[in-house]
This record gives sequence, C-alpha cells and structure tokens, in this order.
Amino acid sequence: MKPCPALSTLLLLASLLPALAAPGDWPTWRGPKRDGISTETALLKQWPADGPPLAWKINGCGTGYSSVAVADGMVVTMGDGPDGARVLAFSAKDGQPIWQTEVIGKPGGNYAGTRCTPAIDGGLIYALGQFGDFVCVDGKSGKVLWSKSLQKDFGGSYAGWNYTESPLVDGDKVLLTPGGRQGAMVALNKKTGALIWQSKQWTDGAAYSSIVPSDFGGKRHYVQFTEQSVAGIDAATGNLVWRAPRKGATASIPTPVLSGDLVYVTSGYGVGCNLFKLQRAGSVIASQEVYANKSMVNHHGGVILIGQHVYGHSDSGGWTCMDLRTGNVAWSNKGVGKGAIAYADGHFYCRSEGGQGTVALIEATPTGYKEKGRFNQPERSKQNSWAHPVIANGKLYLRDMDVLLCYDVKQK
Repeated sequence: MKPCPALSTLLLLASLLPALAAPGDWPTWRGPKRDGISTETALLKQWPADGPPLAWKINGCGTGYSSVAVADGMVVTMGDGPDGARVLAFSAKDGQPIWQTEVIGKPGGNYAGTRCTPAIDGGLIYALGQFGDFVCVDGKSGKVLWSKSLQKDFGGSYAGWNYTESPLVDGDKVLLTPGGRQGAMVALNKKTGALIWQSKQWTDGAAYSSIVPSDFGGKRHYVQFTEQSVAGIDAATGNLVWRAPRKGATASIPTPVLSGDLVYVTSGYGVGCNLFKLQRAGSVIASQEVYANKSMVNHHGGVILIGQHVYGHSDSGGWTCMDLRTGNVAWSNKGVGKGAIAYADGHFYCRSEGGQGTVALIEATPTGYKEKGRFNQPERSKQNSWAHPVIANGKLYLRDMDVLLCYDVKQK
C-alpha cells in the first residue's frame, strides 16, 4: 500500500504542534494558559460549613513550596529529601505514589525547599531545582532523560531566594530565565535540551517570576519581568521585541497578566502595579505605560484577570478587585488574609499563607466581596502555605510541605 502524501503531511504537522491539555487538567504553573484559570465547570457554588469533602491525603512530598501539575492521571510536584531535591508523581485517583526521580540537585536554600511547579507535556515532565538544576523526566518511569544547569550552561545566577521559576513549554521549546550577561532568557529543544537561542539583547538578572506567551501583533513572543524591566522576547530568534523599564524592590514574583495589547505586572515591597500598552508600528512593537499605582501590591500569591477586573491580595488593602484599564479599585476586603488565588467556574479559591491556612470560596464579581464558604486546612505545617491552590478534574489540591490534600469540589 502506497503512503498517502496528504496523510504524511498532516502527521508531520501534528507532531510539531504543542501537546494539548485534556479538559479539566492543570498541566503547568497557573493552569492550561498560565493565567490561574481552570476550565472546570459544574463545581460547588457553596461549601458546607466544614468545607468540601476530603477525597484523599498523603504524606511524602518532602520539603518545598512547589504547587502541583495535574495531567495524564498524575499529580506531579517537587520536594527536598535529606539528600536532595526530587520530582515526585502520585496517582490523581487516590494519591498513591507512582515514582520519584533520582536526586536532581542539592536540598535547602534561603527558605529550605523546592519552589518550581513542574510542567507536564506530551509524556514528559520539566522541573527546575532551587539551585538551577533543570531536568526533563520521562512521565511513565520518572527517569531523568536530560539535564542542564542554568549557571554552568547559560551563565545564569539566582537572586537571594534562589530560583523559583516554573518552566514554560511552548511548541517544540521549553523556556527558562537563568538571567545574566549571556542572556536573561533561554529556549531549549524540549526533546533534547539543546540550546535554540539565548536572549543576548536582554540581559537582566533573574527575578522570581515565570514566563507567559503572547501573540500580540501577530508576533509570537514571551513576556517576563525582573527587578529592572518588563520585556517581550521573540519566540523564533530570542531577539528583544520590546522592553519597558520598571524598577522593582527586593523581589519581583507574580506572573505577568496579558490581555490583548495590555501587559499588567505587580510586585510587593511597596512597589505596586503597572499597566503597559503595546503598539505595533510596522515590524516594531513599542510599549507605553498607562498607569503605575499601589492599588495592587501583590507579594507572591498571584493575581487573576476575569473580564475587565484583576483580583488578588494587596499588601496595601487586603483582597482587592481593580479595573484593569483604569487602575481604580472596585472593592477590597480582609477575607482570609494574605495568600494565593486560583479561579474555576465563576469563583476564586483564596488560600491564606499563615495561621490555619484558611481557604475560602469567593464569587468572582466586581460588585463586592461575596464569600461562599471557608475551611481551615488540617495537618498544617509550621511553615507558610505558599503553594498556590490548584483545581483540576473536579478536585481542589492543597500542598503544604510534606502533605498533599485533595478535596472533592464537584457538584453531585
């Protein structure tokens, strides 16, 4: 039987496309589109007095602030053991251990433990240790297929709290921010680890944020921000597409938020938030600052854009809803106190970083703070619960150091 040229072409094109997340999966940092938004529906709109039912809980995640990725029937995270950092996989059905990798880097750090949330893509898993050890892992066996060092291989260096970035997988590339004079951002071949490019025109030091992709102006590029600037890097070449000076203080952490021609960033330590507007002029993209204010001083719990409003915790005002385009505050409320946020099916899941690790369900509306239930996390560690909440396949996942809790939030 002769091969069909059209079929061969289609198979080739399919092999070049990025792996798509299954409905309900959360395969990477901040979900399928790295915006903190779950695609889930038919979830609980009101929690019982003691919170949603606990489906399962496990110990054995190790020391770390890493959140979880959920895909291919697995829950994947990272954690330190006594001898070093590892990537770990558990069954999404019941939490039973599936595998753990060999040691991929030394343990510890300034606040001991891992920070990266792994990415799951096409049967492969990508994870970054807090000291710059980057690995590609086979999703079935946990075998490390290749590894790189952000310092030794790309001249990078981490800031005071070590590397906290979660890698971006995009098409045939995996992206990271080693920082430094050789180029702040790198693109690697996701199958081999070979260097595709390094952003020699953008050489800021690494901060703590994670990269997001943009297609503004029909030009695929990657947006990242540091203590010095917010920048867009060309996906094909690694060249600088645009750069907006933006001075941070101490630590720039939250992931940028994109909306068409708008780029929104926020950071803590009294800095606040900035909105930049991108403009296409021929082959050039320029950026213009729309506003800079302190309505959203988000330390590291992240912010989420729903409609025309940004939601998150502000050090200056508690849980805050602000208009993206104007910077005006619609409402603020102390809620559960400072913490992290995720979104699913019309509601926010807000997790307190301290105390009892209280988690609240909040209606996503600019008309006011409307809480639909809360509960205190059981088996709290003595550390801050900095791992962001995750909603995937009808479940809510909460990582707190060695413990991983899975709650059933699906309507019956």
